[in-house]
Amino acid sequence: MKRILYVLLLSAFAFLTQCSSKSDYLVTIKTKQGDMVAILYDETPEHKKNFIKLAKEHYFDSLLFHRVMQGFMIQGGDPDSKHALSGQPLGTGGPGFTIDAEFSPKFFHEKGAFSAARQPDEVNPAKASSGSQFYIVQGRVTSPSESEVLKIDQTKLNTAFQQMMQNPASQPLIDSLNQIYMSGDMQGYQNKIYSLVPRLEKQTGIKIYKEISEEKLKAYTTVGGAPHLDGEYTVFGKVISGLDVIDKIASVQVDGRNRPVEDVRMTVTVEEMPRKKITEKYGYKFPSQ
Repeated sequence: MKRILYVLLLSAFAFLTQCSSKSDYLVTIKTKQGDMVAILYDETPEHKKNFIKLAKEHYFDSLLFHRVMQGFMIQGGDPDSKHALSGQPLGTGGPGFTIDAEFSPKFFHEKGAFSAARQPDEVNPAKASSGSQFYIVQGRVTSPSESEVLKIDQTKLNTAFQQMMQNPASQPLIDSLNQIYMSGDMQGYQNKIYSLVPRLEKQTGIKIYKEISEEKLKAYTTVGGAPHLDGEYTVFGKVISGLDVIDKIASVQVDGRNRPVEDVRMTVTVEEMPRKKITEKYGYKFPSQ
């Protein structure tokens, strides 16, 4: 009996030792605005494996953040940007392959979310990710008065709204909405549509409201993000150091295509490090910790 207990204790000790010594990859993106450090999620294995492979091959080095939108995100990873002329349109390049979407309800578009860019639904209904282009979310903070909007499934709202518009009995309401829209009061127009959600659910039978975790609600109303992207693009990592660098890049002057007037180039490296050390150095806690 003592021997069995001894063996069990040894097994438990080995398991705990293995967990505490497990390593992971840190991604560092260096720019003239500063450095961003990110971790990539195990739950999105194909995206993680592909990004690490490309980074080790120096694929991203000297590429541009070619699309920058203040209050939204910064995007890079287009190989055509390495030798692009000033003002040259960018955003269609890649390594010649895509990656199947790896959506997880655990991950969302909070500030610092590391996500895969992709082609639009019209040509990409499966929402497959670009093989190399990615974006990092800046977003904005959702005010308490707007927090109810986070509980609305935008895709289902659009579907229900389209069904309502096809009903002749809804014409007076449509006319009222058109008046608000033509007045230029876009906030009022949006608020009016959101106020119709209970009615739309009742008329169409479509469940528009969705569950949202306290973690997500807290993140969007404190740190900020881009909640309308959730479920549409694969989030496969998170910036754990250098959130201020996102703000600096997002604030640069851009042209009509949202390309920075002065090039913002990147150098991407990966480093393997014990998870315990990552937590100690950056404060990030892995799910298993």
